[in-house]
Amino acid sequence: MSVSDYHSYLALDELLALQQPRSDEHDELLFVVAHQVHELWFKLLRHELDHLQKQFVEGAATGAIHTLRRAVGILRALTAPTEVFETLTPRQFNSFRHKLGGSGAQSAQFRQIEAVLGRRDPRMFETFQLGGQERTQIEADLRRPTVYDALLRFLGTQGYEVPRHLLERDVTRPLEPSPELQEVLLQVYLDDTLAAQVCDRLIEIDQGVQEWRYRHVALAARIIGDKPGTGGTSGAPYLRTTLFHQLYPDLWAVRSRL
Repeated sequence: MSVSDYHSYLALDELLALQQPRSDEHDELLFVVAHQVHELWFKLLRHELDHLQKQFVEGAATGAIHTLRRAVGILRALTAPTEVFETLTPRQFNSFRHKLGGSGAQSAQFRQIEAVLGRRDPRMFETFQLGGQERTQIEADLRRPTVYDALLRFLGTQGYEVPRHLLERDVTRPLEPSPELQEVLLQVYLDDTLAAQVCDRLIEIDQGVQEWRYRHVALAARIIGDKPGTGGTSGAPYLRTTLFHQLYPDLWAVRSRL
């Protein structure tokens, strides 16, 4: 690939023209670039999670492990830029904050990822316009089977008897711990096959989301304290309520029995 091909293939003229700070403050470019990078990683993560669900349904264990490893890597890449963000002082942020149009908490892509992973919370779309495209997509994702629902079908393809009522559950409802499923998962781990590796990678996904949330909360508190969030969001107080919520309680619960 020539230099010109590289440039055009990545649409660098268009890409590098997308950073449009609204003030003359030096530090605003950092804010814009970091959030745009996040949105690109979110796009890729959603792409991989959709692929993962298909692999689960098809029983493609090796492919699912590979996709899960990539998803974990993306979550780590999402957390890493926080170190750059932490160089932004409260005074620097406040110098251009009044020019901003919203908060990272209003990322529709992140809400879609949460929904696909299994979170069920009406607060996920309350900041989005009723009838708008972003809210419509989030609401649609809240009605579709989650990654965990696809995992249960995957376990069936691997010879495990998942309780039928779990396979037919109302996917619009939050996941609830299931002692029956924990017995199945215990056997999965005792068998120590590729299915166990898949479950371990999902634990890493859950852990990665929790770590990203914590870093986000800590960063918000560091820069704006307990003031309302940018764009009218609730800021750090709301973000704290999202901490340490396990997406997959059964996968965590069974670990105490291994």
